Amino acid sequence: MSGMLRRGVDAIASARVRTVEPSGAMAEAIRAIRAHLTGELDDLRWIPVDYRAQPEFHRAVYDITRAIAPGHTLTYGEVAARAGAPGAAQAVGQALGRNPIPLIVPCHRVLAADHGLHGFSAPGGIATKARLLEIERTSGFGEPTLF
Repeated sequence: MSGMLRRGVDAIASARVRTVEPSGAMAEAIRAIRAHLTGELDDLRWIPVDYRAQPEFHRAVYDITRAIAPGHTLTYGEVAARAGAPGAAQAVGQALGRNPIPLIVPCHRVLAADHGLHGFSAPGGIATKARLLEIERTSGFGEPTLF
């Protein structure tokens, strides 16, 4: 791209960019998420979400996952059973892997059958999942051990 054309494109792009501060419910949700990440725990269930475009099973998984309080966990199998699909632990993992709003739908609170950290699709992967569980003071995460 020529220098003049590049400057013209940059000028148009910068002229169209404007910063808008969120207000109302969005501002409150952002404040609550930031506070949560610094240890001021909030289950964030009060934040309205619309996942009607998601498949029915995914919606059930997201509702069950949102009901898990900070500091607590369920296994993929337990979520599957609560969704009325015992034996569908892998399907739960697939649904959570497509979770469009991690943290608000706290998929980090869902663990493997051995209570281990196996897979996490949000940026940072398993390290992020472990850190979120530490922030939430989940038993067994972030605590000193003898071994």
